[in-house]
Amino acid sequence: MELLSIGILASGSGTNFDSIAAAVASGEIPARIAVLVCNRPAAPVIAKAKARGIPVRVVEHRAYATRELFDTDVASTLETAGVGLVVMAGFDRLITGALLGRFPQRIVNIHPALLPAFRGSNAQAQAAEHGVTIAGATVHFVDEDVDHGPIILQGAVPVVPGEDAETIRQRILALEHRIYPEALRLIAEGRVTIDGRFVRVRGRAAVGTECFVSPPIGAQRSSG
Repeated sequence: MELLSIGILASGSGTNFDSIAAAVASGEIPARIAVLVCNRPAAPVIAKAKARGIPVRVVEHRAYATRELFDTDVASTLETAGVGLVVMAGFDRLITGALLGRFPQRIVNIHPALLPAFRGSNAQAQAAEHGVTIAGATVHFVDEDVDHGPIILQGAVPVVPGEDAETIRQRILALEHRIYPEALRLIAEGRVTIDGRFVRVRGRAAVGTECFVSPPIGAQRSSG
C-alpha cells in the first residue's frame, strides 16, 4: 500500500509540526511528509523541517493582492509535491475556496477548543473568561466556515477557575501533540470516512476511543 503523502502548512514555532514529524519518523503514522509550506520566511518551523530533511517551500502571503491568489499558489505548490492530505499545523491564514476546491475533504486542522465552543481566535482566552472547568482541542476537516468542519477527534483537559489563558494554552498544547498524530494515523490507515457532519472510523475498538481525557490536575500527587 502506498504511503499517504502529507503536506503541512505552518506559520510559527512548529510544535505540532514536530509532534507529527516525530510520529511519521517512528512509523506511528504510516505516511510521508512531502513538503512544508510556510508563509513567514523567519518562522522557526522552517529550520525544524530542514533539520529533518523535509522539503520547505516559502510562499509569503504579503506578496499577493488577495487571499485567493495566495491560496492558488499554495495549492499548486502542494500539488507539485504530490500531496494527498493537507495538514494545517499553526497556519495563521484563513483559507479560501481556491485551496479547498483543489483538496476537497482532504484538509485537516487542529483548534484549541472543544468545538463548536469557542470558535475563532483566542480560544484559550475565551475559555478562561467563561470560567469553564473543561477545555480541550479538536481535530477536524476544514470546510468553508471557520472552525466548523466534521470532527475527527477531540481531547479534554481540566481547568481550574481563575487560571489565565497562557496556563490553559500550555495544557491544551500538550494535548494537541497527542491527538493530532493519532487523528492522522487513522486517516493514513484509510479508516476515516465523512458522512455529512459525522466522521466514521472503521474498526474502532470501543466507544470512547474518539476522545482523549487527561487525568485531573493533581491526580498523580494524590494517588501516591
